[in-house]
Amino acid sequence: MIKLFYYIIPFLILFLPSLWVNYVLRRFNVTLHDMPFTGKELGNRILKDEKISYVSINSIKQLDHYNPLEKKIHISEDKINRKSITSISVVTHEIGHAIQDKVNYKPLKLRQSLMEKTLVLQRIGSFLLIIGLPSIFAFTKSPFITLLAGIIIMGCLSTNVLIHLITLPVEFDASKRALKILAKYVPNKNMKQCKSVLRAAALTYLAQSIVSIFRLKIILLSFVNIFKSLIRR
Repeated sequence: MIKLFYYIIPFLILFLPSLWVNYVLRRFNVTLHDMPFTGKELGNRILKDEKISYVSINSIKQLDHYNPLEKKIHISEDKINRKSITSISVVTHEIGHAIQDKVNYKPLKLRQSLMEKTLVLQRIGSFLLIIGLPSIFAFTKSPFITLLAGIIIMGCLSTNVLIHLITLPVEFDASKRALKILAKYVPNKNMKQCKSVLRAAALTYLAQSIVSIFRLKIILLSFVNIFKSLIRR
């Protein structure tokens, strides 16, 4: 029984945050017919009121995010034109990032700088991660090349973890800014729901951080096991 919990607990830690985030976002993405605006319509109004109308709101199939280089907010197709709590909250959360960009919020700038400077390392590390250390060693028969690949992969994953950890305060700050903004446009009876969605939006990167940490641990263990076997030979 104890061994069962030993395996279940890491599984829960790894997947529960992501499952909870997705549950909250889906739960409040129900269309409210009495809502006077969609997420995009409210977002454009907020951008105008905050004097950052140079930022645009665009539809995307992937993850919601703000691009500080292009000055664009990207919102998934299932939210952008919907009259729902999730829609208006997620759009406003991303506007929170645009405001951070406007005021030169240091953690946001630090995250962006790290992402730009480690872009090549991330791509090489991701490619090597897909191949896997055992496959690299089996193909090259070279401990040195395998060691080098392991160092690159660990450097890539360590950078990912660092970026995600820096991202957490950035996300919470964006949700805090968004909550204050929404209070100007949304009735008090809906603010509790908005707060739940904003909390989920901020925790999106927590789930990714946990995944990155577990991946780093797995690669480190693989790395150690491979070189233990080499030493025994």
